[in-house]
Amino acid sequence: MARVDECADGADVLVVQGGINDIAQGTSLEAAADNLRAMVRRGKQLGLAVVLVDVLPWNNGWPDAEPKIRRLNELIRGIARGEAVQLLPFHDTLEDRERPGRMREKWTSDGDHPSIEGYRLLGELAFRLPEGRYSS
Repeated sequence: MARVDECADGADVLVVQGGINDIAQGTSLEAAADNLRAMVRRGKQLGLAVVLVDVLPWNNGWPDAEPKIRRLNELIRGIARGEAVQLLPFHDTLEDRERPGRMREKWTSDGDHPSIEGYRLLGELAFRLPEGRYSS
């Protein structure tokens, strides 16, 4: 949140993504959601189109982090509805249907981050947004 203004300088769109770091650092899910909501609101105050992204599956945190990720993603969906911003379902896009809560191995480079193939899928998802659906 402390870097939103600096990061948004010169931008037209602000993409706010829920992160594994909040979960890994033991931040309460409610506090993490409050920070995400504040970033969304700040982006709107700055006149930016805002897109919200949910938390990715985390292979290296599985299985312990999975219920926290799912709960934070529920909170993120609520933020998207309440703030009337588009939500990109990155979690469901990269989740391995045969191993729920984890990314498919070819979609992660290290168990924490997407691989080139994973990022390609996420980029394709973002480019399928209907025109104007992400604007505030």
